[in-house]
Amino acid sequence: MLDVTDLHAYYGKSHILQGVNIKIAEGEIVALLGRNGVGRSTTCKAVMGEVEPHGSVKFRDQEIAGKKAYEVANLGIGYVPENRDIFPGLTTRQNLILGLKPGQKDGQGRWSMQDMFDMFENLERRADVEASVLSGGEQQMLTMCRTLMGDPDLVMIDEPTEGLSPQMVQRVAQLLQEIAKRGISTLLVEQKLSIALDIAHRVYVMGHGQVVFEGTPAELKARDDVRKEWLEV
Repeated sequence: MLDVTDLHAYYGKSHILQGVNIKIAEGEIVALLGRNGVGRSTTCKAVMGEVEPHGSVKFRDQEIAGKKAYEVANLGIGYVPENRDIFPGLTTRQNLILGLKPGQKDGQGRWSMQDMFDMFENLERRADVEASVLSGGEQQMLTMCRTLMGDPDLVMIDEPTEGLSPQMVQRVAQLLQEIAKRGISTLLVEQKLSIALDIAHRVYVMGHGQVVFEGTPAELKARDDVRKEWLEV
């Protein structure tokens, strides 16, 4: 589904991504691991067109490198950024409606607003209050749900459990598993190794702007050297 080959990206003169290669299959959860500052978020932004990509980014065999972010979204890629990108002056319900693609009506895709409310009761209870008064965890849920409302075939989720309570972390893990059950591919950028290893089908580890390990969760668990050098603080 997604095939990233020899991807490079820059911030000014800083060479952030230095030949990243990643593949994601249909319905697969792939975790992108690594310490802060190694290029994980930049990889997502380069795929999405928010950072200029140098290299090949193919989605369903179509080259998308160089396309605008809205064009990438319309092709079926959703992106949940780390910064909980909500519209604070709008209600929870209005935020979810804004996730729909032009011409799309609620319930036409794989997800409906009621699906979101069924999974996250807090959002339903606060459906008609301004999103600015939601807790950090609720805002994170809202950002993820709004992206899913657009019915993406692939969703990239950046640090979804950052700063969340253990209970909310578990809810995020359940949502990620539900996403896979519905045939949606996921690229998960995550700091919590335990969560990533529990739900991912495959993992990539990044260091210094490159992929330094690729394998299954079981293979990563068996590689103490990789975890010590590239993951442990």
